[in-house]
Amino acid sequence: MRRFKKEYFTNVSFLKELSIQTRKSSKLKKWLLLTTRLLLLAAMIIAFTQPFFQAKDSNNVTNEMYILLDNSFSMQAKGQKGELLRRAIEDLLEHTPENQQFSLLTNSETFWNTDIKSIQKELQNLKYSATPFNLESLMAKVKSRKSPFNKDIVVITDAVGLEQKQLKSIDKDFNTYFIVPKAEQKNNVAVDSVFIAQTLDNFYEIGVKLTAYGEDSDESPIALYNNNKLVAKTQIKFDAASKVMNFTIPKADFNGYVAVEDNGISYDNTLYFNISKPEKLNVVSIGDVEKSEFLSKIYTETEFNYGNFPLASLDYNLLEKQDAIVLNEVKDIPQALQTTLKSFVEKGGNLIVIPSSEASVATMNTFLANFGNIKFANPVTADKLITKIAFDHPLYSSVFEKKIDNFQFPDTKVSFPVSSVNPTILGYEDQSAFLTSLPGSVSSVYVFAAPINKSNSNFQNSPLIVPTFYNMAQVAQKTGVTAITIGENQPFLLDANLSKDEIVEVKSNAASGEKFIPVQQILNNKVKLTFNDYPQEAGNYGIFKQDELLRNISFNYNRTEGNITPANEDMLSDFKTISNIETVFDTLQTDRTNNEIWKWFVLLTLLFLVTELFIQKFVK
Repeated sequence: MRRFKKEYFTNVSFLKELSIQTRKSSKLKKWLLLTTRLLLLAAMIIAFTQPFFQAKDSNNVTNEMYILLDNSFSMQAKGQKGELLRRAIEDLLEHTPENQQFSLLTNSETFWNTDIKSIQKELQNLKYSATPFNLESLMAKVKSRKSPFNKDIVVITDAVGLEQKQLKSIDKDFNTYFIVPKAEQKNNVAVDSVFIAQTLDNFYEIGVKLTAYGEDSDESPIALYNNNKLVAKTQIKFDAASKVMNFTIPKADFNGYVAVEDNGISYDNTLYFNISKPEKLNVVSIGDVEKSEFLSKIYTETEFNYGNFPLASLDYNLLEKQDAIVLNEVKDIPQALQTTLKSFVEKGGNLIVIPSSEASVATMNTFLANFGNIKFANPVTADKLITKIAFDHPLYSSVFEKKIDNFQFPDTKVSFPVSSVNPTILGYEDQSAFLTSLPGSVSSVYVFAAPINKSNSNFQNSPLIVPTFYNMAQVAQKTGVTAITIGENQPFLLDANLSKDEIVEVKSNAASGEKFIPVQQILNNKVKLTFNDYPQEAGNYGIFKQDELLRNISFNYNRTEGNITPANEDMLSDFKTISNIETVFDTLQTDRTNNEIWKWFVLLTLLFLVTELFIQKFVK
């Protein structure tokens, strides 16, 4: 029952341990090779199936792209890399993919279904537009392009003048991005307007209104030029947001401009204007001689060709040649006279209506309906003081230096209550109107609410009588400053006798300047001109009949872009705001490109193959 125990010699026991260790290493190597080969095979199979992650915005791969580029004058402001518009154009040219189809809309130009190479030259030569940036208008153009695809909208604007209601024009389905370049210099000085502040015997005192935008405004030089020759120059220091500088010039033809120098945008630094040598104005009053006698003291021979005619002896042919007509307490207005006066106003003449206390209210209302929405009620007999003066009305713009309270106010005994939507020029103490106007495109109709003969009113003895009637007879386009704003489409009346086949042409005074033929309508001895959106460049121009200069005329850009402080950027919180156009295309590419991961499994296959080789070589 004895048990035997094996006992190895010393040199043999070492060989046993070596054999055990070799078997364990071989087993581990086999497991590593099996795992590596299984992973290699799995990676290869998955790679051939070409798996991918779907893009976030895969439904909009075929979207149409529209780029709305603001080229208004506020984009003249300088940012970190130069003028905002020029930098935006460089960004477009540099980072827009060559194969990207899009439509580009600016304030003045439109390029449908194009690419960046096709419009490269047009973009580089793109000029600033006198038309302010109107997002609502541009969006209307975009929506007019009917398409089954959705739209990508990229709006590049400095947001100057942008309003919340304009943003509502963007459909919620549109994929909209805003790029808002920022100006570093917010200060700007603009020449707003020029007007005749005072008329002297041989001189005009003109006022130049300037506005300073921003926080700090330095002293700026301001200069006045006539026919490109320097007339006067001075320095202006702003102690308020706006300031008026006065200059005295001879009472003669003036065809020039006023210019200011500043570090802001430059388009509003110059305002072109002209003043024609004063001509005698033709004024006729229709009514009793006694009641019209006061008018002859206002319309003197030095400045007016004045005449009074009773209705019975009135020559209707004279009316067409007048600049202003006073209908003074005429009891009955014949239908022929009503028709003639309506035509007279439409052709640019000013009409002054003084009612008669004996006139029929129905007759007066029928007559006034030819000119606008104004009605008389039955006359009221009561003493009423005229206490309200519209100091800001154009009729009194150059009359009062300041508002006055201690005025000897006139009164009336019989008056007609007036119903009108137009502002009151002179008013009674009960807030009703004594004098109102119906402004037209080229003329005005002034209507009194009461007779002003001495038996009914002491208005003829009031200091107001002279400036009121003097200014009502003035035709701004003949006696005032002419400075037309481009794009406002304000008609202009020109004294000229043209045949049916003759036309007038507008030419720039600059050697290489613009010229165009305006829309024109012949009105007896006058021509009504309409300029629409022409000219495209501000400056002094001449109106020519063939080679004959008929009249100088000046055009200026709209001054709405002077304040280069952008709108509240919180308005854009509902939209994607991006720094540049490159980011837009990168974002669209990322959002609309499927993430294909099969390439990673090909790499894993190669990696496992290399791992197997290393295991075979180095693992014993």
